[in-house]
Amino acid sequence: MFPAADALYLHVIRNGKGVALRVAYGAHPKVETITLPRDMQVDRIVSNDALPGAMLRLNSWSDPGDFYRYDVSQSGLVATGLITKTDVDIGDLVAEEVMVTAKDGVRVPMSIIHRRSVARTGSAPTMLIGYGAYGVTDTPTYRRHFNAWFQRGGVIAFAHVRGGGYFGEKWHLAGQKATKHNTWEDFIACAHYLVDKGYTSRALLGGLSASAGGVLIGRSITAEPGLFAAAMVGVPLSDALRGETEPNGPTNIPEFGSVATKEGAEALYAMSTYHHIEPGTPYPAVLVTAGANDPRVEPWQGGKTAAALQAATSSGKPVLLRVNYDAGHRADSAAQVNADWTDYFTFLLWNFGDKAFVPTAK
Repeated sequence: MFPAADALYLHVIRNGKGVALRVAYGAHPKVETITLPRDMQVDRIVSNDALPGAMLRLNSWSDPGDFYRYDVSQSGLVATGLITKTDVDIGDLVAEEVMVTAKDGVRVPMSIIHRRSVARTGSAPTMLIGYGAYGVTDTPTYRRHFNAWFQRGGVIAFAHVRGGGYFGEKWHLAGQKATKHNTWEDFIACAHYLVDKGYTSRALLGGLSASAGGVLIGRSITAEPGLFAAAMVGVPLSDALRGETEPNGPTNIPEFGSVATKEGAEALYAMSTYHHIEPGTPYPAVLVTAGANDPRVEPWQGGKTAAALQAATSSGKPVLLRVNYDAGHRADSAAQVNADWTDYFTFLLWNFGDKAFVPTAK
């Protein structure tokens, strides 16, 4: 909620996209949906309670957009030109919205972004991203660090799995505690869609998630290890049975449950990656990350998961542990963000067989 002199502005999510509502002050307030430019969504709102109107940051999967000023006198938006677009040919990017049939028949939305020149021949390096917790939604936000991937003919896809908030609170509750299995099963269904529809192949498919999304990516590669060529498992909740013992553990009980009850322990075991790692299994290449100063998910979770995967895998593919000693749970600077994504993209391309990214001995 963002108060201004003329009205209260609300930032809400409708079907996975940010929308701005304006509620004028008065005895009989009227809720009005602000009309946006075509294909744009509201990323954030800025207001001042001493001034009328508000500033809306608009963008999309394929367009960095701009800050727009809501002009009360005109009841419309005016672009400010504050966001430059000189570094990217946004006209070359395509964003597709598809529905994927999940294991139980539920239709799951997925966003697929790529250059227009990418053909469905199964040959595009592809990264599938998901999260699926706390009702969080991956809205259509432009990310500049994806440009390097797109320039190499790569595909980025976002699986809007249950546990997130794409369709509201019911969607969130459908991937929580005892229903958490829907989260990784939806992700697996989206991965199959990308292969079946010719966007990529199993040899060129990577998965990525982090934090609470460690459940999603960790259980995806343990449930169906042959589906992905590589996976990035970032600062993961991967030992769900013992995560409750961490300092931050009790705050997560409402989302994941507690080992104090039989039902809770069973659900936590089902979502625990560490407890589903089986010796002799041909796991994909895996890059596990941990933050040495992480106050949310302690680094031992990623460390023990990486060690277990290293001991168990029979594929001969690398399982690496990358520890960040300069940050906590997330990257704290632009330089760290760039370093993280450089490593993610490099790790994927290496394990997709791109000769330009194969490590060489010094």
